[in-house]
Amino acid sequence: MKPYPFTAVVGLPDLRLALVLSSISPAVGGVLVRGEKGTAKSTMVRALAGLLPGVDVVDGCRFSCDPAAPDPLCPDGPHDGAKNHRRPARLVELPVGAAEDRVIGSLHLERALAEGVTDFQPGLLAAAHRGLLYVDEVNLLHDHLVDTLLDAAAMGRATVEREGVSVSHAARFVLIGTMNPEEGELRPQLLDRFGLTVEVASSRDPEQRVEVVRRRLAYEADPDAFAAQYAEEDARLAADIEAAQRLLPAVKLPDDALRQIAEVCASFEVDGMRADIVTARTAVAHAAWAGRDEVTTDDVRVAARLALPHRRRRNPFDAPGISEEQLEQALQDAQPDPGPEDDGPGPGSAPPEDSSVPQGGDDAPQGRPQPSQGGGQQKTVGAGETFKARVFRVKGMGEGERGRRSRAITDSGRTIGVQPASVREGRPHLVATVKAAAPHQRARGRAGARLELRPEDLRFALREGREGNLVLFCVDASGSMGAKTRMREVKSAVLSLLLDAYQRRDKVGLVTFRGDTAELALPPTISVEAAASRLEGLPTGGRTPLAEGLLEAARVLRVEEIRDPRRRPLLVVVTDGRATSGPDAVARARTAAGLLAGVTTIVMDCESGKMRLGLAADLAAHLGAEHVPLGEVAAESLAGAVRARTGRAA
Repeated sequence: MKPYPFTAVVGLPDLRLALVLSSISPAVGGVLVRGEKGTAKSTMVRALAGLLPGVDVVDGCRFSCDPAAPDPLCPDGPHDGAKNHRRPARLVELPVGAAEDRVIGSLHLERALAEGVTDFQPGLLAAAHRGLLYVDEVNLLHDHLVDTLLDAAAMGRATVEREGVSVSHAARFVLIGTMNPEEGELRPQLLDRFGLTVEVASSRDPEQRVEVVRRRLAYEADPDAFAAQYAEEDARLAADIEAAQRLLPAVKLPDDALRQIAEVCASFEVDGMRADIVTARTAVAHAAWAGRDEVTTDDVRVAARLALPHRRRRNPFDAPGISEEQLEQALQDAQPDPGPEDDGPGPGSAPPEDSSVPQGGDDAPQGRPQPSQGGGQQKTVGAGETFKARVFRVKGMGEGERGRRSRAITDSGRTIGVQPASVREGRPHLVATVKAAAPHQRARGRAGARLELRPEDLRFALREGREGNLVLFCVDASGSMGAKTRMREVKSAVLSLLLDAYQRRDKVGLVTFRGDTAELALPPTISVEAAASRLEGLPTGGRTPLAEGLLEAARVLRVEEIRDPRRRPLLVVVTDGRATSGPDAVARARTAAGLLAGVTTIVMDCESGKMRLGLAADLAAHLGAEHVPLGEVAAESLAGAVRARTGRAA
């Protein structure tokens, strides 16, 4: 079945342009496509491969070497005088659950030990060389794999080092990632490594939505006939891309344009110099796409709109986007020398749109009364500034998803031993493998220095790394927490812990309790942005159903244990310890605490004032939890306490 035609996709002009520019100049660094589900992200990316010119490759080379300039380090080389053929450009898709060896390739350890030869099995990076590498849901990919992909895309090479043997091969490709922000963000360091980013959303125009459905149904009814309707238009676009690729080396980037790029990047306060470099490369590609041999202000404007939105985020909870007014002001401030008039937008460019995104924070409603739950007026208080929080870890050793919080047995990290002989996965342990094979060499008829190795001799390393956990916040939103200053401090502390969870690749959830009930405000998710949004708008008021909050937390943890048994929980109870809802409120809270025995728990004590009852500390004792006063959540406060105690001891 033929893929959906690229030119048949309705709307999405920015995405269309970003993909075209990356195809013209792979040095741009690829495209990250952010958007809600069902917005044709994957459809458009898969259709792009059909527009790219074919590539000449050496016959029999598994690494797609160019016969005109073969890779001198190619594991299948040398290629002097080898025959070649032409094939279509490839689109290689990388599954989210792919192992590292599948991505970068692997060495055949048995042959290396037994025969002394380097037998390299190429991975997906080799398959994608001189084509497209597509990662759907790139935000769900393990960080170390994303790092590997982006390093290869930036350097144009992939290197595999294993047990003292190193193999390197060319890996130049256009990296395209798609993601749904609701499922979690990429870390800022990884975001910055993508050249361009595009936000996509489904159209709210009924006519356009009708056209989308009409075309999709027509394609599903007869894919070949539907593709034939757009074959000529796709062919024209493919010819335009090839013409732009030929023109690209001749495009000049004058100093005036460079000054504009520098002014724009400085205006948006982006970190580092990658933004300037990517914007310059994108502007050159856009000029080639428009058929010009020199970069103009229009090219810089378009490049900035694609290269800067994801680089101006000051913290992970900020939404990407840039202000059109600020962009235009920066272009004017550069004051380029008068030159020829702009020729207008290129074939795939879109008219400027206001892509500015309003930021959260202090604009959230504060002090606004809301309907009460269980007595007492409720109000919403915004959060203050975040800070570096203390690191709380789950006790013991886990085996969960790779992350950065608690100790765990993982497939990476430092080697701490050898897996049992029955375990047949992971990284081989060289010394243990040799020891397992050594007693059998005479029986196997060993001759000379060659080691007679059998598959059953292989032993695998036991490695200790870090795992991500489920951090479940159970937040008291009752009236006793409603003092404006205190609730602002509470939200700041929880947001700081959320930021820590984001950096450590945790899953997070949010349970709130007030009035006479508790609710799951946010089911466990990897999107800490969603948790931050729910917390920011959390109203307070009413009585304190502490028992109901603990019971709801216990229920959520039971369900998550079934869904994801390897991910260990960390429960953070945020309360002043009061229990005032229903009969025997304190006794019921203590009974509920017993249901959470064995769960690593932190009680964040929010009690304030001169007269303190110590109820949160009492709750922590019944939970077997660590008791942490609100003012000691910050890492700096812990360091200060240590310094003070050390000074007294001295």
